[in-house]
Amino acid sequence: MDFGLTEEQRMLQDMAKNFAETEIAPYVDEDEEHHHWRKEIFDKMAELGFFGFSIDEQYDGNGMGFVEGVLAIEQVAKVHTSWRMAFNMQDWGPALTIQKFGTEEQKQKYIPKFVSGEYIGNFAMTEPDFGSDVAGMKCRADDKGDYYVINGAKMFITNGTICDYGLLYVKTDKDAGSKGVTCFIMDYSLPGITRKKMLDKVGLWASDTGEVTFEDVKVPRELVLGGVNKGFGICMTQLNATRLGCAAGALGLSAACLEASIQYATERSQFGKPIGRYQLIQQQIAEMKMEHEALAALVYKAAWLKDHNIPNVMETSMAKLFSAKAVVHAANECMKLHGSYGYSLEYPCGRFLRDCKQFETLEGTSHMHTLIVANAALGYSQNRV
Repeated sequence: MDFGLTEEQRMLQDMAKNFAETEIAPYVDEDEEHHHWRKEIFDKMAELGFFGFSIDEQYDGNGMGFVEGVLAIEQVAKVHTSWRMAFNMQDWGPALTIQKFGTEEQKQKYIPKFVSGEYIGNFAMTEPDFGSDVAGMKCRADDKGDYYVINGAKMFITNGTICDYGLLYVKTDKDAGSKGVTCFIMDYSLPGITRKKMLDKVGLWASDTGEVTFEDVKVPRELVLGGVNKGFGICMTQLNATRLGCAAGALGLSAACLEASIQYATERSQFGKPIGRYQLIQQQIAEMKMEHEALAALVYKAAWLKDHNIPNVMETSMAKLFSAKAVVHAANECMKLHGSYGYSLEYPCGRFLRDCKQFETLEGTSHMHTLIVANAALGYSQNRV
């Protein structure tokens, strides 16, 4: 996909591609087998400035925006989709959200450390009984004056067992619905926090996922982000950024499925000629190619709108929604095209299929994004982030 990239953008794209192929690719099989999150890869990503997209240079940002971030995420996810998570956990999650809503003291204190990788970040919303219904969460923070006491649990939290700081969304007014949610810059070294690694996942095996329990955790008042009971709006703004990172990751995986399918179709022969010469195989390739290009257009449009501060909630949700449809179809077709080899561990088709399913649920389910797109198109929604 070429949207008239500048020379600097092409250099970034090439750098991300080279990094993924030389630093990530050699460890994919090993890290998948052992469900291993590799700290040295994370550190190298930080050194390359991958966690500074859309962050102001005064907070150690890299001087580039959402379009450039998509370029990097796409190349990394194409090699190993688990590593697309790091961008959101450092950059478009905690760092960018603090930049938008934090005090100057909070910005100076936390953003550079997320950008540099000194702090491993995350954000925590999902609970055992609540996912899409952010306003219905039960994890609560009780006001004790100089500090809050947090009790409850969060589930399916990326970097849940390895994070140092992150954004934690909790209820501070249990009867106020969406107007009773508060966001904290959470310090995960505080007493009373128990973390458990989740191993029983379908995919994303090289990404850490955890369950976090809070028992009478005392959190200083200065860790409130953006004001008490202001967390729901902060959460929606944050998701509008991290959803783009999710869609960009799907774009990378879609490219991997397409390339693997094309390579196999040209190398594998049946009945005396490459299977790519058969029309039904060509139909598979054509559909995958068209959906990949359509997805790229949606993703880069949403990124461009963000870089130009143009309202983009519908466009971002369209990119996220279509990314799930396109990449699940691509992974399924990739496995079918490979035949029995696709079902073996000799080819990456199984990993593609496992990893693609995340895009239907993370950062808002496909059902939720369908509602967002429809309500925006019909003029029912006033959300113009």
